Amino acid sequence: MKKEITFGQSIGIVVVLLGLIFASLFLLGLAPHVPLLISIVALCTIGALMGGKWKTFEHGIVEGIKVGVKPILILMLVGVLIAAWMVGGTIPTILSYGFNWISPRYFLISALLITILVSSFTGSTFTTISTVGVALFGIGTAIGVNPGLAAGIIVSGAVFGDKMSPLSDTTNFASGIVGVSLSDHIRHMLWTTLPSIIVTAIIALVIGISTHRTGVNYGDIEAVQSALGDTFNLNLLTLLSPLVVLILSIKRFDVLPTLVIGIIIAVITGVLLQPTVTLGSMLGALQSGGQIDSGNEIVNAIVTKGGLDSMMFSVSLVIIALALGGLMRELGVVQALIEGLAKQVRRSGDVVFSTVLSSIGVNVITGEQYLSILLPGQTFKPLYVKWNLQEKNLSRTLEDGGTVINPLIPWGVSGAFISQTLGVPVVDYLPFAFFCLLCPIFAVILGYTGLGIAKQK
Repeated sequence: MKKEITFGQSIGIVVVLLGLIFASLFLLGLAPHVPLLISIVALCTIGALMGGKWKTFEHGIVEGIKVGVKPILILMLVGVLIAAWMVGGTIPTILSYGFNWISPRYFLISALLITILVSSFTGSTFTTISTVGVALFGIGTAIGVNPGLAAGIIVSGAVFGDKMSPLSDTTNFASGIVGVSLSDHIRHMLWTTLPSIIVTAIIALVIGISTHRTGVNYGDIEAVQSALGDTFNLNLLTLLSPLVVLILSIKRFDVLPTLVIGIIIAVITGVLLQPTVTLGSMLGALQSGGQIDSGNEIVNAIVTKGGLDSMMFSVSLVIIALALGGLMRELGVVQALIEGLAKQVRRSGDVVFSTVLSSIGVNVITGEQYLSILLPGQTFKPLYVKWNLQEKNLSRTLEDGGTVINPLIPWGVSGAFISQTLGVPVVDYLPFAFFCLLCPIFAVILGYTGLGIAKQK
């Protein structure tokens, strides 16, 4: 382009686009797709007025979408896998056992601890949500827990491992970008992670105990268990597929072949174990989801999820969001915003605060988790040296403002995946994803107080 976008212009562009998107979401009740498309048209118009050419805009859009090809494939395969687990009896079996093992009074804290455990072993939000997350959400639905609350707690536990596990892509990515050893990075994250997860656990426990006083309809639970037993062959062999998926994830097997293997196993066990399932009906369910009538509305609502078609809403949303993010990078909006924030730094606490804001901003603008780590990491690294701060402060802050925030963005890759997988809009579970909300808050508090901030020797 003939003109470069300034910091002030970048703020103006972001404010206008966010205003358009949020007004469409909250005032008009629209899905974010059309507002994002309008934003792309508006950006192209701005770029053209500044002397840009369509080929440049097209290049940015295409490059932005390329970044998300793998997550898009994951979204589609997860939809297929969930359908196989539903029709094949995997999720119904987990639900049936879960009703016996998990007390309604302690459901929230149990869900949090289970998802923390699974995500720590797998290092993946996606794997955790699509396995135990779906099952736990089904249990919560059956015992009358607010869907947004249940999803928020499940997301909190799932994101914990994505942030802290040495097996996590983002954990390795953040430490690698900054040049900090993985062990130092993980240990330093405890300063913000421990208080965030402890507060989340206390909230989950208190809400669970308080909610129990209103009573739980145990008759509904018994009816659900009866309907599950009448509709499905609740056999432990149906758990073979999720078990293999978890083991392969722990062993760092690539996620795409892991999901394919899980689907194949689920199809085989489903056809062999479920008397009403044929190969044809199973393959049809992989496309459009299972159409199961158990005679119980709660069970029907739980087990009719999944299928390739069910993920197309999220896939189209992610493609449009990535296109917008790529265009904003190509026009220089993202870089101008980050560099402008870096120039506002006046003290060491401002360095941390600006990093958090930048990571959150990139998440909101691009919907891409890795870019929210990469771009601020590259920009702010010299500032941490200038202000005598060890670089592990930067790698930790990138996770506090980047990794944990992506699930809270409706058009973000993680947010779109979680929303579609659990069937809960992001805006419904966002207020209850306490861990995700607390991490950046604690990061800023530590930045200004100096507590847990490592100085250069």
